[in-house]
Amino acid sequence: MSADNLSYDVRIFKITTYAGKRGKTYTVRWEVAGKRSQETFATSKLADSFRSKLTTAAREGVPFDIESGLPQTMLRELSRRTWYEHAAEFVDVKWPHASPRHRKNIAEALATVTIALLPTRTTDETQRIRSVLRNWAFNKAARAGIPIAEATPQDKDAARVRWIADNSPDLSNLRDAPVMRRALDSLAVKLDGKSAAAATVTRKRSAFYSALEYAVELELFEANPIDKVQWTKPENTDIVDRRVVANPHQARALLQAVREIYPALEAFFGCLYFAGLRPSEAKHLRVSDCKLPEAGWGELLLTGSTQHAGVEWTDNGEASEDRSLKHRPDKATRPVPACPELVELLRRHIAEFRPGPGGRLFVSRTGKAGIPLPPPYSNPVSSNTYARVWNKARTKALSEAEAASPLARRPYDLRHAAVSLWLNAGVPATQVAEWAGHSVNVLLKVYAKCLDGQDAAARLRVEAALSIDYQRSA
Repeated sequence: MSADNLSYDVRIFKITTYAGKRGKTYTVRWEVAGKRSQETFATSKLADSFRSKLTTAAREGVPFDIESGLPQTMLRELSRRTWYEHAAEFVDVKWPHASPRHRKNIAEALATVTIALLPTRTTDETQRIRSVLRNWAFNKAARAGIPIAEATPQDKDAARVRWIADNSPDLSNLRDAPVMRRALDSLAVKLDGKSAAAATVTRKRSAFYSALEYAVELELFEANPIDKVQWTKPENTDIVDRRVVANPHQARALLQAVREIYPALEAFFGCLYFAGLRPSEAKHLRVSDCKLPEAGWGELLLTGSTQHAGVEWTDNGEASEDRSLKHRPDKATRPVPACPELVELLRRHIAEFRPGPGGRLFVSRTGKAGIPLPPPYSNPVSSNTYARVWNKARTKALSEAEAASPLARRPYDLRHAAVSLWLNAGVPATQVAEWAGHSVNVLLKVYAKCLDGQDAAARLRVEAALSIDYQRSA
C-alpha cells in the first residue's frame, strides 16, 4: 500500500436509519479525501461499533486507505488472509458437523466462487483447478485435517495449489461490489455455460453466504458484504410439473417391468409409489421397520435415511452414510401407512431376497458388470443401480412418446405421484404432509399444480352460485 493511497482527511457522519419492508437498517457514512464510503448494518449496535472504530482510528492519527475507505489498521487485518485461505478454514470448521452431502455441496459452491475470483485460465486448466479445489483444498479428509497453508498435495497438483494460493485475492476484496457481483454471477451458471437450476443457485449462495458470515464471526467484516449487493437470484420453482406424475395404471406397468428386469428392486420402487418414500428413506428401511399383516393395511416406521455422497465425503469410508430423517432431529421417526398392495410386495420381497446386515431390505446384490455378489449384502443399493434399472423399465413399460416425455423420468417422480394421488383422493393436506414428511405450506406449494380436477370443480361451484343469483333476480 503506497503513501499516495493514504489520507488523514477523514469526515465521519451520523448514522442514518432506513425503515424498509424487511425492517430497519443502519448506515454509517464517511469520507476519506473527499471520497464517500458507507456500510449498512442490520442493527444499531453493529453500526455504532463500526462507527466507533472509525472514529477511534481517526482520533489516533491512523491513516485511511482512500480506495477502500478503511483505516490502515483494519485493512491490514483483512489483508492477512486470502479468500482461498478463509474458504479452506471455513470448510474445516463446518466439516465435523455437516453431513457428507452437505460437505460436498459446500466444496462445490466454494470451488465455483474461487474460480470466479482467480485470473482467467484455459477451459481445460480451469477444470483441473476446479477438481483440485473440490476434491482436495475444500475436503478436510483429503488434506488429512492439515490447514491449507501447511498442506501440499502430491504430484502435478502441487503446482496448481501454489498458483491458486498466489493468485487468490485478499478477503478484503470482497467488499468491492463488482468483485462480489462476479462471484455471485458465477453461481448461476453451469460448467457448460447454461443457466443453473434455481435450487442449485440457492444452495451454492447459501454456502457462500455462510463462509462470509464466518468472516463476520471472526470480526474480519462488520457485516456480510453480500448484503450490500442488489443481486437477484433465480426464482426457486419447486412446484412439481404434473407431466412427471404417473397414474396408477402407468405406475403398475413400470413396477411390473422392474420385476422382469431386476426383481429385487420391485418393492424398492413400490415403497416410493405406494408409500411416498424418498429413495434415501427406502434405502434405510429394515425388516423390523415393517408391519406386514397377512391381509389389510400395514405400516412402515421410518427411522432414518441413507445418503449417498461418495467415499471421499463420509466419515466411515463408505460411499453411503446413515442419517436422520430429512428436517427431523436425530432418532425422530415417521410412520407411513402401507396399502395392501405394498404389503404384498414387501412380504414377497422378504420371502424371495435375503436382507443385508441389520435386516436392511434393499442392498447391492451385484457388483461391477452385473456379477452376483455373495452374502452378506453389506452395502445399500446404489443410486447408479436403481437409476439404470429404472431407465430400462421406462423403455419397456411406456410407449415411445411417453418414454420421450418427462413422465416418471426419475425414480423420485414416483414419490410425487404418490403424494399427488393422496391429495386428489381427498386425504386432508395435514395428513398427507405428515405421511410425506413435509410441512403443510411446502406441500401445497410444491404440489399445487398436481391437484387434478380442482379447476373443473371450482368452475362448477361458481356456475352454481351464479345460477342461484340469476334465478332470484328473474
